[in-house]
Amino acid sequence: MPHLVMLYTRALDDATDMPALCRRLCDAMLAVRDEAGAQVFPTGGTRVLAYPAAHSAVADGTRDYLFLYLNVRMARGRSAAVQQAVGEAVAGAARAHLAPLYESRHIGLTVQVDEGHEVYDAKHSTIHPLFAKAAP
Repeated sequence: MPHLVMLYTRALDDATDMPALCRRLCDAMLAVRDEAGAQVFPTGGTRVLAYPAAHSAVADGTRDYLFLYLNVRMARGRSAAVQQAVGEAVAGAARAHLAPLYESRHIGLTVQVDEGHEVYDAKHSTIHPLFAKAAP
């Protein structure tokens, strides 16, 4: 964890480079630092997943509206300031990527940051060790 899940109207696939948006959002999350200057999210645990809606209805349906919902879910224990910084980083990266569309299309963007209250949490990864720092 953290995971950023994107749900979006399928027309966004034709309107923008979704793989580039995924990378940009992941990089934005990895750049967030806490109050002590430490990286907030582990490199090997940060994931961005994008899912186009097979079917959707947006607003009144009179135009080809675009919509993007971003949900960041992170484990408990981070300060309110860090949670805010994560939301601002993700929203800023998404707005920057979508800026050309805001000039020519009707598009909605929602960003939510959730803190987990897990009742069960199991992880097994061969990715994390790739980024673990060697002990001095």
